[in-house]
Amino acid sequence: MFEKNLLQGKRILITGGGTGLGKATAQRFMELGAEVYICGRRQEVLAATERELREGALSGKNGTIHAHPCDVRDAAAVEKMIDTIWSAGPLDALMNNAAGNFLARTEDLSLGAFQSVIGIVLMGTLHATLACGRRWLAARHKGVVLNVTTTYTTTGSAYVVPSAVAKSGVQALTRSLAVEWGDRGIRMNAIAPGPIPTEGAFSRLLPRPDFEQEAKKRIPLGRFGTTEEFANLAAFLVSDGSGYINGEVVTMDGGEWLQGAGEFTTLGRELTEKEWEMMKPRPKPNS
Repeated sequence: MFEKNLLQGKRILITGGGTGLGKATAQRFMELGAEVYICGRRQEVLAATERELREGALSGKNGTIHAHPCDVRDAAAVEKMIDTIWSAGPLDALMNNAAGNFLARTEDLSLGAFQSVIGIVLMGTLHATLACGRRWLAARHKGVVLNVTTTYTTTGSAYVVPSAVAKSGVQALTRSLAVEWGDRGIRMNAIAPGPIPTEGAFSRLLPRPDFEQEAKKRIPLGRFGTTEEFANLAAFLVSDGSGYINGEVVTMDGGEWLQGAGEFTTLGRELTEKEWEMMKPRPKPNS
C-alpha cells in the first residue's frame, strides 16, 4: 500500500505499545522506516515486544525499536521518559494508544475503577501530549499527535461508562488543540476504531463466545477489523502524505455506528447475574 520509506527518518512514540493495536502499529511503522519508541507499565511485556520486533527488523524490516517502561498516569514519569528520548533528538510523532476498559454495570464500579480508566486514557493522553507539544512549540519543531478514541464518544455507551467519559475527553482534546496548535505546525488527529480482535482486551469485552457472532451482525461489512488495517490507517495519518488533515476523527468500524451507537449496550443487557459477578473489576498488583 505504501512506499517502503514512507516513515524513513521519523521518530515516533507509541504509548501502550507492548501489545494489541500498539504493537501492531509499531511493527508497521518500523516496516516503513520509522525509529519507534514504545512505552507501557509492564516491563517484561515491553522487553518481549522489543525483542520480537527487533529480530524482525534484523530479518529485513527498515526501522528500529526502543522500549521505555512508563506509567502514563504519572506526569513526572512521562516527563522523565520524554527527556530521555529527546536527548537523542526530538520526536516527530506521538500516538496515544494506552487504554483501559471493561464491561461493567456502572453502579457496581468503585471510584477507583473510574480513576484507573480516566487516569490512563484521558490523563495519560494529556500528559504525553503536553510533554511533546511543549517541546515542539518551544523548538518550533513540527509534530503530529494521533489519538485513539472510540465510536461512542458523542453518544456515550452503557456498561463502559468510564471509557466513554475518558474517550470523549480525548476527542475534545484532539479537536481543541488542532485549532490552538495547528498554526504552529502541530497536527492533531484521531482514529475511532470499531471491534478489532486483540489479545486480552477483546476477550474481556466479549465474555461469551456467542457474543462474537452477535457483534458481527451489528457490522454492515459482517466482520471485525484487523490490526493490520488499523496500523495502515495510523501510518497514513502520521505521515507527511496526510499533511492537510488536522482535527479529524477517522471512524474505522465497517459502518457499525451508522446503525446504532453504543456497541456494548445490547451485549450488556444479555449477561446473567452470575456472568456480571464473574466480570467485576478486581484489584491487580501494580506492574
